[in-house]
Amino acid sequence: MAEITIGKRTVGDGHPVFVIAEIGINHNGSMEVAKKLIEGAALAGCDAVKFQKRSPEHCVPKDQRDIERDTPWGRMKYIDYRYKVEFGFEEYQEIDRYCKEKGVEWFASCWDEQSVDFMEQFDTPCYKGASASLTDLGLLKKTAATGKPLIISTGMSTMEEVDSAIAELGIEKLLIAHTNSTYPCPIEELNLKMITTYKNLFPTVPIGYSGHEVGLSTTWAAVALGATFVERHVTLDRAMWGSDQAASVEISGMSRLVSNIRDIEKSLGDGVKRVYDGEAAARKKLRRS
Repeated sequence: MAEITIGKRTVGDGHPVFVIAEIGINHNGSMEVAKKLIEGAALAGCDAVKFQKRSPEHCVPKDQRDIERDTPWGRMKYIDYRYKVEFGFEEYQEIDRYCKEKGVEWFASCWDEQSVDFMEQFDTPCYKGASASLTDLGLLKKTAATGKPLIISTGMSTMEEVDSAIAELGIEKLLIAHTNSTYPCPIEELNLKMITTYKNLFPTVPIGYSGHEVGLSTTWAAVALGATFVERHVTLDRAMWGSDQAASVEISGMSRLVSNIRDIEKSLGDGVKRVYDGEAAARKKLRRS
């Protein structure tokens, strides 16, 4: 049986789908926006929200640091922009407090080893390894060394790269997310049958789906195919400034996403053929023998 405990929830086959609303950097450095997204995700019925944590001095390549770009705060160097959208210790303390108040788990994907050390100051239930980090085995091993469950996303990766990461990490506290790293992703490139492939290859590992497409139907299809957890970026408005906003889901959409996931769970049943009580009257009326 593929299952693992994240916070107060068991994630895996036979359990309710664990729904993650990825806030990422859609807060644009605003605690007010972050809180609205946390509250909206909680009201929508999501189980967790996820942030992204970077140390810009380690993550931004030197040849990109001084490149200027337009931002909501005016034109500035890329390195300055990256600092602008990063929360520090006090902000994450407030995020921790607010998530507990709203009854939703929170965690982060760490993009560098220093960020793992930073996040270890908080009692988050798990970590996420971004698709971009799948080949950064030093980072993934440091994250796994915390002893917490680790979700790895497998976008922009070959099967050989996926196998290499799993060989290094082991499967004891691992979860695997199928995804495509195009933002937004064309539906013909989603390749949702990889969920089935992963479930067959790694039968004791919870398999999920991280979606970057426009719309919700394909995420529901992922659940029908057996995804045990799903992640979608959440936003207050898809027209907001930011690279991830267009591939995100607004709060009303997250509510529909979660509600219909719960309906799909109920509808799937157990695969054992039976005659239900509700069919009895029709059976008696329509069957001749």
